[in-house]
Amino acid sequence: MPNHTLPSPVWLFDLDNTLHDASHAIFPAISANMNTYIGRVLGDGVTPASQAAVDAARLGYWKRYGATLLGMIRHHGVSAADFLHVTHDLGALDKLVRAEKGLATLLRRLPGRKILLTNAPTRYSTDVMRHLGLSRHFAHHVAIEHMHVHRQLRPKPSGLMLRRLLRKHGVAARRCILVEDTLANLKSASRLGLRTVWVTQYLRMSDPIGKAPLPRTLKRPRYVDVKVKSVRQLPARLHRLR
Repeated sequence: MPNHTLPSPVWLFDLDNTLHDASHAIFPAISANMNTYIGRVLGDGVTPASQAAVDAARLGYWKRYGATLLGMIRHHGVSAADFLHVTHDLGALDKLVRAEKGLATLLRRLPGRKILLTNAPTRYSTDVMRHLGLSRHFAHHVAIEHMHVHRQLRPKPSGLMLRRLLRKHGVAARRCILVEDTLANLKSASRLGLRTVWVTQYLRMSDPIGKAPLPRTLKRPRYVDVKVKSVRQLPARLHRLR
């Protein structure tokens, strides 16, 4: 008899504001570091640029490229490694990391392979995963340093990067489920045929500089297959992702 068993999915999990509450303390610390760094780069060598100029650059590059870093590389020649090192230099993380209990149990219950896919740098994401105690549940850890296509940095929401990732791991798009808090990343993944889960509980603002509040009701866009408050709701929604 033919075997009609569905192949187990491959999960692509984001890290910040998906597996832990980065909005609580980590994002404000990274944001402050980023403001200082960009202010220095945009300044005249003596006086840093104004906060208004920094905000405009951060927001403009984020909207245009999907990541402020890409704009800083393209328009100001900054080193990606230096930018990531300085902005994610947060000291001891134990007082900053905040997450729900039961995440390890959740990951054990979910069928299929799990891959961490984060626009954060390796050192930071490795430290956070160690604090969360989740590293061993992931077959692979893909951080921003691994997101080069044709020698160009292509972080999420790059469709090129996602296609290359799927090819590298030998998995069809329809078998993959991206679990994310960022709608632009989910939209890009959906276009390629991945299934998508939007995690909403840690969202505070709808822009990276903390000026644009979220809409009162977070409506599920058509490109999002499942909307959950917490990743702990995934087992109960699994049937919708088949």
